[in-house]
Amino acid sequence: MSTADETITLSPNYNQDGLIAAIAQDVGSKEILMLAWMNKEALEKTIETGEAYYWSRSRSELWHKGATSGAVQKVYELRIDCDQDAVLLLVTQEGAGACHTGRKTCFYRRIESGENGAVLSFTETK
Repeated sequence: MSTADETITLSPNYNQDGLIAAIAQDVGSKEILMLAWMNKEALEKTIETGEAYYWSRSRSELWHKGATSGAVQKVYELRIDCDQDAVLLLVTQEGAGACHTGRKTCFYRRIESGENGAVLSFTETK
């Protein structure tokens, strides 16, 4: 174990693209809602405002979750893993849901073994 694993100093370990993985989890049900990415600005804005901000890789811009959809994530608690390369946001999800498809969670498909290889099945509908 490294002494860095026991530090109280926040030192996010961003990847080569300047991003850190961010998992949003419902604070009440503990259901995983989504995985996204944060850059330094997104993490700082999340800490500062108490609402989730992410980095949109597809749009190359800061993304305030729910700013246009109304599906805001209020951050109850923010955690970082032992080597500071992943963030966990315990959130209260407002609006329709966390997924851009309108579902509660982005993890709405199950991977199963089929006759011709892996297949997907839905765990929830819209």
